[in-house]
Amino acid sequence: MIKSDLVERVMGATDLPKPKATDAVNALFEGMKEALLRGDRIELRGFGVFQVKDRKRGIGRNPKTGKEVEIPPGKTIRFKPGKSLRNMS
Repeated sequence: MIKSDLVERVMGATDLPKPKATDAVNALFEGMKEALLRGDRIELRGFGVFQVKDRKRGIGRNPKTGKEVEIPPGKTIRFKPGKSLRNMS
């Protein structure tokens, strides 16, 4: 599923015209992006949780040369699915 599919779903569920549905989807993504940049946790009940986590420093290996490469510490985004999403099969 891509963003245009989400816009189509919003249009179908709300009877909004395409420009308004596109604005709604873009506003949602922008709000999520800003929250994650601040380090906030995003909890969507019944779906899951997006959380910013610290990533440790480590040693990696270049697959072409086999040479060791230092991986600097940083931040990463983790997603933990909610119970209903996890139980789907």
